[in-house]
Amino acid sequence: MMNKPGAVRIRGLQVTRGRTRVFDGLDVDIARGAVTGLLGPSGCGKTTLMRAIVGVQKITGGAVTVLGHPAGSATLRRRVAYDTQAASVYPDLTVRQNLQYVTRVLGAPASDADRVLDAVALTAHADQIVSSLSGGQSNRVSLAVAMLGSPELIVLDEPTVGLDPLLRAELWQVLRGLVTAGSTLLVSSHVMDEALRCDRLLLMRDGRLVADTTPDGLLAETRASDPDAAFLALIRREMAA
Repeated sequence: MMNKPGAVRIRGLQVTRGRTRVFDGLDVDIARGAVTGLLGPSGCGKTTLMRAIVGVQKITGGAVTVLGHPAGSATLRRRVAYDTQAASVYPDLTVRQNLQYVTRVLGAPASDADRVLDAVALTAHADQIVSSLSGGQSNRVSLAVAMLGSPELIVLDEPTVGLDPLLRAELWQVLRGLVTAGSTLLVSSHVMDEALRCDRLLLMRDGRLVADTTPDGLLAETRASDPDAAFLALIRREMAA
């Protein structure tokens, strides 16, 4: 799986916000056909990195290449999907109306709305106003929107935030189904136990890449019993170096 040509290649990325340097020469590779977890504490740069990948973040240096093209290129608009932390749907429309609207914007087949409704288990709520849904259901509507048009790369910024363990497990089943169907996923989280659900891990702290590894590799390298302990071990090792 990891030998496939990369979905994302980042070299020397520099991003500055005001007087703060978020990234200062960051290098990252993201493989195709897998779930790559982008993990780390809030404020470490996860969202900024994702915005750079989808082409909506102003960068001051370096290069971000996505599916063989510069990030933000017009040719990527239907090949890359981005689900932000805030629900990216219209709360006063029904679930189906939201999906039908985006389907028309993308020029995707009309049948796509029913396909993604079924994939995220929201068919029974298709005609319900989004504002009346639970938090977990709203998150799944946003995910359904991101799935329209069968994008090759789906970037999800903390899609499980605020969900209870059962809903998180259900959502991860959906994400796994997307990879099985051929998509590449980049999923951010500050919940370290979600590391074990990923194929590859990018662990960040203060705008730096602390580790690029696998779940098994992370635990083996640090001899830790869980991802939280492993991350702390990496930080301590870095500080001692």
